[in-house]
Amino acid sequence: MKKLLILAAALLLLPLAANATEFKEGVNYKIISDKPASVKPNLTEYFSFYCPHCYHFSKTFLPKLKADMPKDMTFKQIHVEFIGREMGVVMSRAWAISELLNVSDKIEPALFAAIHEKHQRFTSMEDVKQFFVAEGVDAKEFEAAANSFMVNSMVASMKRSTENAKIEGVPALVVNEKYLIDTASLKSFEQLAEIIKYLSKLE
Repeated sequence: MKKLLILAAALLLLPLAANATEFKEGVNYKIISDKPASVKPNLTEYFSFYCPHCYHFSKTFLPKLKADMPKDMTFKQIHVEFIGREMGVVMSRAWAISELLNVSDKIEPALFAAIHEKHQRFTSMEDVKQFFVAEGVDAKEFEAAANSFMVNSMVASMKRSTENAKIEGVPALVVNEKYLIDTASLKSFEQLAEIIKYLSKLE
């Protein structure tokens, strides 16, 4: 949590302009897999709807970060289960449902705002369903997706990916399924954009 606060302060207070930086393994990033990096460049953000830093990152920095990514790099988000107790698991399923129904671009900001601005409390999947319906999702489509094979597979895949990447705090950024960025070691948003491009070209 302290590292996330340090990163937030650094990104907000320091100027974006900086000279090219030399990044080092063990300092600015660590290798989380013995497997070769993915052939196609990709960036993965691990997040939780219950994480206020994830909300701030999503609202303030993520749009610019995605715009600054190399054109051939893909981006995906994985919801972690370890925040929010049993509702962390429910929200992972909610995220998978939103992805399957192609409404994640609408649901993500709305759900973040509901939790962190409106202080709406979710206690069950039924609460989540009602939220999706209020956002224009058909109730029957939600129900069909909620326990579908595809959503079950997506939830299992997110949990497995979180464990394999050894994610302990969020937001966390992994490049090419191999390099976990130590965001606390960076001094500006520009350095974050730089290290993503740097790591995408390794191997």
